[in-house]
Amino acid sequence: MTLFVFFAVLAAAAMHAIWNALVKVHLDRFLSITLMTLGMGVAALFVLPFVEFPKADVWPYIIASVIFHMGYRTFLIGAYKAGDFAQTYPLARGTAPLLTALGGVVVVQEMPAPFAILGILLLSAGTLVMSFRGGVHLERFNLRAVGFALGTSIFISSYTLSDGSGARLAATAQSYAAWLFICDAFGALVLCLIFRGPKALPVLARDWQAGLFTGVLSGAAYWIVMWAMTKAPIASVASLRETSILFAMMISVFALGEKMTGWRGAAALSIVAGVVALRLG
Repeated sequence: MTLFVFFAVLAAAAMHAIWNALVKVHLDRFLSITLMTLGMGVAALFVLPFVEFPKADVWPYIIASVIFHMGYRTFLIGAYKAGDFAQTYPLARGTAPLLTALGGVVVVQEMPAPFAILGILLLSAGTLVMSFRGGVHLERFNLRAVGFALGTSIFISSYTLSDGSGARLAATAQSYAAWLFICDAFGALVLCLIFRGPKALPVLARDWQAGLFTGVLSGAAYWIVMWAMTKAPIASVASLRETSILFAMMISVFALGEKMTGWRGAAALSIVAGVVALRLG
C-alpha cells in the first residue's frame, strides 16, 4: 500500500466518522441507513454522464453487492429484534475485517503479509474494545443476537470482497461506484417497502436534505475505499477503513466533551498499533 493510498483510506474513515457525528435525523437506524443509501443513489445520478457503462462481466459483482447489502440490512433488522443492536453491531464491525482477510485468501488469492495480519488483528481488537467502551461484555449476549451479529459481519465482508473485485474489473472505480450506488438505492427502497411499507416513504421524504448530505459524504468515502482496493490488498484496505471508530472517538472526546476512559485509551492504542503494522506490511 503506497503512502497516498494509505492516507486516502484514512481520509475516507474520517469522513465516515464525521457524517455520523454531525448528521442527526429523527429516524431509527434502519431508516437512517435507507435514507443515506437513497441519497448516495441520487448523488450518483449526476456522475453517470462522466463514467463508462459497466461491461457485462462487471454486472455480476454489482448485482451480488446489492444482494449482500440487502442481506446486511435484513440482518440489521434481525439484530434489533433479537436484542440491543448497540451490543451486536460492534461484534459485526470487529469481526468483518477478519472475515474479509480470510475471504480474500480464497476469493482473490491475496495472502496478507505478516505485518498486515498483525495490523488486521490489532485493528479488529481495538474496534471491538472501542465499540463496547469497556461497559458491555460478550457473555451477556444471547445466541440469537450473536447469530445476527455474525451474519451481519459475513454480509459486510461479502460486499467488501465483491466491490473490491468488481472495481478492479471495471473500467474505473468511479464507474463501478456510480452504478453500484444507483442499483443499491433501488435495492434499499425495495427492502424498505417490504419491511416498513409505503408509510415509510413520507417519513423518508421529510429528511431528504439529511439523506442527500449523508449520501454524498458516505458515497465519497466508500468510493475512495473501492478505488483503494484497486491499488492495495482488499483485506488491508477493509481493516484500515475501520479506523473510522477511532476518529469517532476523537470527535466525541474533543468536540462533544465525552470522557476518555482507560478502555477507550487502550482501544485507541491498539488501533494505532494496527495502523502502523498495516503501513509496515
